[in-house]
Amino acid sequence: MILRRIVYAFVLLLAVLVMNFALIHLAPGDPVETLVGEMGGATPEFIEQMRAAYGLDQPFYIQLATYLGRVAQGDFGFSLYFNRPVLELMFHRIGPTILLVVTAVLIALTLGTFLGVLAAQRRNSWLSHLVTVFSLVGYSTPVFWVGIMLILVFSVALPIFPIAGMYQSDTSATGLAFLLEVLHHLILPAMTLALIYLAFYTRLSRASMIDVLDSDYVRTARAKGLKNYLVIYKHALRNAILPVVTFAGLQFGQVLSGAVLVETVFGWPGLGTLAYDSILRRDTPTLLAILFFSASLVIVVNMVTDIVYRYIDPRMRAEQ
Repeated sequence: MILRRIVYAFVLLLAVLVMNFALIHLAPGDPVETLVGEMGGATPEFIEQMRAAYGLDQPFYIQLATYLGRVAQGDFGFSLYFNRPVLELMFHRIGPTILLVVTAVLIALTLGTFLGVLAAQRRNSWLSHLVTVFSLVGYSTPVFWVGIMLILVFSVALPIFPIAGMYQSDTSATGLAFLLEVLHHLILPAMTLALIYLAFYTRLSRASMIDVLDSDYVRTARAKGLKNYLVIYKHALRNAILPVVTFAGLQFGQVLSGAVLVETVFGWPGLGTLAYDSILRRDTPTLLAILFFSASLVIVVNMVTDIVYRYIDPRMRAEQ
């Protein structure tokens, strides 16, 4: 079972590589002309030399075959704009992005599930209606607008948090002091990214919990005289959280795409900012590597989600 999924994952990654390469090369514009324009111009001979140096003068199928061969060897090429190995660029940007995304997902999952369970227990109260309104407003609000509003409130009007960056450029902090400084810079970007998905997980967990609380085995547990918190958090929540876990894995790709906007708004030095710069400058090798990494991460998270789902739901283990 696991081996078959790994084979499917490799086939899917190969398809992603081919499609990304084809779509980027079909897009209008020339990376060399973009680079030369930022340099102030160049002679036609120099432009042709640069195209030959990067292999852009070859037919499409030769470029594709060459690229796939290099990726198979772990070589993603050189950045056209930064003139550095792509893996070296990504190595310095992966950590901040993973920190931002994981923090936002944990906040959204934990707080969203808690609010959903709380609202499900009081389904006709003002709290339940407040959660519903919050979910609708939060899920329909653009993530970049939320980020800008948080900056205006908590960085401009109330200067509590820094506006941009991961730490102060002139910082000399080390150890715990440096960690606290990074966390201080992380709060606003993580909350911005988490608020959108927090609203969705709250709504989903509330609806799922209401269905579970009306089931026969929950009524049986109550009839046995079990305490309410045991009924809720030991019996009901374990089944109610299954749709939340499933959607968390399926939406991981959307969280990564939302991180691009959040990193751009807050100047967070992650892969999202690097992807934005690469798109503006037509830095094809860097953009292809970022897309490949994002696709790999989404596939791995989906596989982990499936394993966790089987662990949580005993019926899946029985079928297995």
